[in-house]
Amino acid sequence: MRRPTQIKNSSEDLNVWQAFTDLMSNAFLIMSLFLLLAIVKSSLLTSNSKEKDQKIKGLELTVGSLKNEIERLKAPPVIVIKDSDRDAQGRSLKFETGKADLPEGLRIFIEGNVVEKLEEFSKVYQGYVVDVIGHTDGQETFNPASNLDQILEQVAQGNQPVKNLKPGSNADLGLMRSLAVVKKLQAIQEQGRLKGLKFRAYSAAQLFLPSGQYASQNRASDETRRRIEIRFTPPGVEQY
Repeated sequence: MRRPTQIKNSSEDLNVWQAFTDLMSNAFLIMSLFLLLAIVKSSLLTSNSKEKDQKIKGLELTVGSLKNEIERLKAPPVIVIKDSDRDAQGRSLKFETGKADLPEGLRIFIEGNVVEKLEEFSKVYQGYVVDVIGHTDGQETFNPASNLDQILEQVAQGNQPVKNLKPGSNADLGLMRSLAVVKKLQAIQEQGRLKGLKFRAYSAAQLFLPSGQYASQNRASDETRRRIEIRFTPPGVEQY
């Protein structure tokens, strides 16, 4: 009777070991699955973190570019040349009364300082137009024989010199002087500098003070009001 009993016990022992190995195998598979999930999750988190970093960096660059563009549009550069100014050698930059001929000091100042500034600004304000604005003080111009209506276009096209123009008002005189500066800049451009820039001449007559405010009626001589302003402005939409 012992032999069958031993066989029975051996069979029970064998069944317990098989159950144990099955349990361990299942546990190993479960642990492997959790480990795989952890690896995938970690990979996803790392990927998301990188993507977030890239998005944040991209956003920072975008915000920075927008700030720079806002500042650029809000405060375009202005070069102001006053009659009261002098160059480094002490030469006067002053126009003669009622005339638009460039004095030697102003001519040299334009060839050096102004051209250098324009080239510097043009790297940032690409495609902008350079406006040259002539201002005067409130002194009256006593010359009824203005000829701007007759030959202004010819002077602008270079067929006649600026000195042939005769002003009949401060508006005429401001335009003549701004045009003289434009013609000088265009001549320098023909020599290979100031490439790609477009120039336009305007007159503000005696309307504005250096502060930008409208001027009151004042016929006194004032060198600070007699000035040339050079501005970079966005190009307008051209109509065809």
